[in-house]
Amino acid sequence: MADPSNVSLSGLTESEAREFHGLFIQGFLMFTAIAVVAHILVWMWRPWIPGPEGYVFLENINQSAQALLPMLA
Repeated sequence: MADPSNVSLSGLTESEAREFHGLFIQGFLMFTAIAVVAHILVWMWRPWIPGPEGYVFLENINQSAQALLPMLA
């Protein structure tokens, strides 16, 4: 068992805290990398800032939705 004077408020020793911190940072960086790649892929698929012609391509969305809704019911 660890020396009680060497234990922090979390109950971890210095080496355990360093190991946990390393794993936490590694997981955070992996999550961030996956999120960045996902955002890039979604941006390539459907940009959320309109292009030069604006949101003109959404004018026919109402007709498309009305045609698809009966299929879902």
